[in-house]
Amino acid sequence: MKKISDYLHKNVLVIGLAKSGLAAAKLLHQLGANVTVNDLKAVDSDASVQELRELGVQVVCGDHPLSLISDSVDLVVKNPGIPYSNPLISLAEKQNIPTITEVELAYKISEADIIAITGSNGKTTTTTLIYEMLKEAGKQPLIAGNIGTVACEVAQLATKDNVIVMELSSFQLLGTIEFRPAIAVLLNIFDAHLDYHGTKDEYVYAKGKIYENQIGTDASIVNFDDREVCELSEKSHAEKLFFSTTTMLEGGTYIKDESIWYKNEQIILIKDIVLPGAHNLENILAAISAVKLRGATNDAIVKVLTSFKGVKHRLQFVENINNRRFYNDSKATNILATSKALQAFTVPTILLAGGLDRGNEFDELKPFLKHVKAMILFGETAPKLERIAKESGIEVIKRVDNVEQAVITAYEVSDEDDVIVLSPACASWDQFKTFEERGDIFIQAVHKLN
Repeated sequence: MKKISDYLHKNVLVIGLAKSGLAAAKLLHQLGANVTVNDLKAVDSDASVQELRELGVQVVCGDHPLSLISDSVDLVVKNPGIPYSNPLISLAEKQNIPTITEVELAYKISEADIIAITGSNGKTTTTTLIYEMLKEAGKQPLIAGNIGTVACEVAQLATKDNVIVMELSSFQLLGTIEFRPAIAVLLNIFDAHLDYHGTKDEYVYAKGKIYENQIGTDASIVNFDDREVCELSEKSHAEKLFFSTTTMLEGGTYIKDESIWYKNEQIILIKDIVLPGAHNLENILAAISAVKLRGATNDAIVKVLTSFKGVKHRLQFVENINNRRFYNDSKATNILATSKALQAFTVPTILLAGGLDRGNEFDELKPFLKHVKAMILFGETAPKLERIAKESGIEVIKRVDNVEQAVITAYEVSDEDDVIVLSPACASWDQFKTFEERGDIFIQAVHKLN
């Protein structure tokens, strides 16, 4: 990693002792900062607390004392999930103390170029595709960010021979100041995380930060079909490479004659791609744009696209049981994601849905239910989804207590050649800690049917 002096003798407060907080605190200590860590839920006996204290880092557990913010604090590093309404962060902002996420630290120390990917939907699939294509092409990629590996940990290991493929959420991007990826990918913009950002404008602003600091030697990959993405790309001073599923773009990545093209070069026939769903074509076009800029060969791209079946919990094929195909799309935590999943299938479909009630209705889902023959519903939103099902003329509607019961019930009402898909259209937090836990329980329940 780069040996920088930016944080030497600086007084830094790290708020939140999850994976990113622990990694940031250890890195800042290594860089010579005077670090204090504060976590509301941590206790003195936690291994991470003891580890930091052994290094000489001060750790304050159990509450958020406002006395931690003073004129002597130079910087706040926050866990991405902690809202800006947190009293400590609000006070820091009032006192004009910069507040960042660990992504900013990763950028400052990284010797490797960064390919950054964000968007309301498709981030993880696109990030994984880029990583796999670059790996197949021998480009020594490392994967990091919102996909599960703390960015500043990966950046410490990266050399100039690597490239870091980094998935970024709006939460992470909002806490950046100088962050400048060599290649920035913005897939799409839809209403999301408004409970965190407060307004769509604030959410869009956070997403747009991926382009904000780019210069002429960088590249911005832009979804030509998304007006808001195109508008945000105007912030960038980088070379722009557009992709589109609807328009032939001579200088971009596009679809023509049932094939994917990069500029004027045919890459692959769409029928040879194994990843299901028309919505994934956008993700694939974006990934191809990024890896071609890094010198990946067509052979490497084609090898990945003819073998990559998807990311776990994202329209993941689970099993074929007596000619019923089961798919796990637990990551579909909003209506848009579920609508895209339903568009991936043209055969009779049984939809398993429901979860945390965030106050919204589900009428926007109605146009995508034409192939749905049954809905199995659970969680807080089951009554709302039942109304939508009835108004859409779906004859088989069942309400159950949990995902395991939903799998059993779906199988009981299914016929040969049906698709059974968990695509909840809701967050998981009414019954589960994470969408991953929800998806894992679905997978286990499917395997028990055998």
